[in-house]
Amino acid sequence: MRASGILLPISSIPSAYGIGTFSKEAYEFVDFLKEAGQTYWQILPLGATGYGDSPYQSFSTFAGNPYYIDLEELIEAGFITKKQCESCDWGGSEAYVDYEKVYLSRFKILKEAFKNSKIESNGDFNTFVRENDFWLGNYALYMAVKDYLGGKSWIEWEKDIRLRKPEAVEKYSKLLKEEILFYQFQQYLFADQWMRLKAYANNNGIKIIGDIPIYVAFDSADAWANPELFQFDEDGMPTGVAGCPPDSFSATGQLWGNPLYRWDYHKKTEYAWWMQRISYCYKLYDVVRIDHFRGFDEYYNIPFGDPTAEFGKWEKGPGYELFKVMKEKIGNKPVIAEDLGFLTPSVIKLVKKTGYPGMKILQFAFDSREESDYLPHNYSANSVVYTGTHDNDTMMGWYQSANRRDKSFAKRYLNIRSNKDMVWNFIRAAVSSVSDTAIIPMQDYLSLGSEARINIPSTLGNNWKWRMVKGQIEEGLADKIYKMCKLYGRVRS
Repeated sequence: MRASGILLPISSIPSAYGIGTFSKEAYEFVDFLKEAGQTYWQILPLGATGYGDSPYQSFSTFAGNPYYIDLEELIEAGFITKKQCESCDWGGSEAYVDYEKVYLSRFKILKEAFKNSKIESNGDFNTFVRENDFWLGNYALYMAVKDYLGGKSWIEWEKDIRLRKPEAVEKYSKLLKEEILFYQFQQYLFADQWMRLKAYANNNGIKIIGDIPIYVAFDSADAWANPELFQFDEDGMPTGVAGCPPDSFSATGQLWGNPLYRWDYHKKTEYAWWMQRISYCYKLYDVVRIDHFRGFDEYYNIPFGDPTAEFGKWEKGPGYELFKVMKEKIGNKPVIAEDLGFLTPSVIKLVKKTGYPGMKILQFAFDSREESDYLPHNYSANSVVYTGTHDNDTMMGWYQSANRRDKSFAKRYLNIRSNKDMVWNFIRAAVSSVSDTAIIPMQDYLSLGSEARINIPSTLGNNWKWRMVKGQIEEGLADKIYKMCKLYGRVRS
């Protein structure tokens, strides 16, 4: 079935108090999607952000980001006051997240809400803790110990707790009982609010596309609590880390630093941890986009401690076997394979064997030097087309910075007559293509420039910040999107 959707991270919703949340504005965005005839809302990973504020470097693959908890709901519940929220410094701009200010204010406010919640006597909370014991206990203890030890990564902790000696785990569990409860409280609020928002979306015919990053962060409860899953030595240090080799984007490659999996161990357990992780994703999302799909075929192993990614080597991943087990144990669920970058014959074969649709990025199509798979006339129906993703510039930003030859090629291909509605020419090319699904970033529907870019890969400090501002969606935009998608058969009848 042909369908379309919009990419907008939760953090980019124009909620009060510094960052997008599961607020009334999120529900209003669902209403907008419905009015615009959309089927999908694509978001970024919902995980608790860590280093560099990246949702792809989370303290837990299961935990949700407490920044997304709607504070206005806690005001209504009487846990905190509006005055307390307004007295905090949330940063000086509505258009960008100031993560440092949000971090300093958000936990202070949530701690106040926790004190007033009497959460231990809440039956729903206790059920939530019980049902999520397979990850929540480790996560809450990890975060409590991390706070207690001044924010240090677990690899810098004293040996007894670093290696999870039972007496050390018991000691810290007693010592930090209140703090552990506080982290469980945050996760309860997150899950409760998100599941209600997701239900609202689903009831209005909107499905959620979420992300599963292939790797977990080294500084995470997952790496600390399950060292057997990763390529660690006996002291818990990685022997190799993840990344990408040098290419045209980066002369020294990309050094991500995530721990690599011990695929032989995962195979012995019939991929039990992966099945748990993927099953959990399907509670949060309706469709899962698997980030860096290539890593399941082959992964790039960079020696731990190397300052760049230049001297890594490719090693074999689990291949189709993991997806075979997934289909047997979880069912044939909807997946989008992030199959971007240099694709070897074996990756192409793997994507084909799974049957999952790959991604087509319009911005990659207009290299005037060569014929591109990303040009719409080369698409197959089993694909998802984007003007760009969270890692690309906006369409306007791309066009303004493209070289003369590429711009000229795009103008000829798309029949662009003037710059006035130029972005809509690209949107039309995506929506009119043969791809079953078309996803357009919200910034492109708003015709915004590079100031609205979400992420520049391999850079730190200025990413994941862009936010939509109240009133930025002009009247008539939903109707304009609806008519475009209706014209090309992407609106539900």
